Amino acid sequence: MTSQLSQQIAKQFRDAHDGDNWTAVNLKTLLSDVTRDEAVQQIEGFNSIATLVNHTGYYLDIVIPVLRGAPLVGKDSDSFILPDLSDQEKWQALVDKVFADVEVFAALIESFPDEKWWEPFNDGKYGNYYRNITGIIEHLHYHMGQIAFLKKMLRKS
Repeated sequence: MTSQLSQQIAKQFRDAHDGDNWTAVNLKTLLSDVTRDEAVQQIEGFNSIATLVNHTGYYLDIVIPVLRGAPLVGKDSDSFILPDLSDQEKWQALVDKVFADVEVFAALIESFPDEKWWEPFNDGKYGNYYRNITGIIEHLHYHMGQIAFLKKMLRKS
């Protein structure tokens, strides 16, 4: 039986990506009108929108296997390596992959029993599952602020 905590955190996770959340900003809306050219453009040494989308999606890629019982395999530096985004279709494929992973991730969170939240995440050096899953939500909000800022800067010039 899933817990109310699991249901609530899965909802918060989904809402950060494509719903109504406390900050009134979600990734789907932010990206809905971003073209590939805007996504890959760098401004004044900041990460591009595409880099930030790939970066946040990378953590879903490496944590989904952990939620299924596998060890954590990944490096923070790999999260900034962009795939080929040479055209609009490839940019859209990246966005679509992130949102497909969001649903897989949320479904896995929903299945957590209460006691799982307080167990060590992976080998324990990263704290417990609660810290890591809620941290992924916080991390997304941080980068959504950057994406919103970058969109304004791109469209101002």
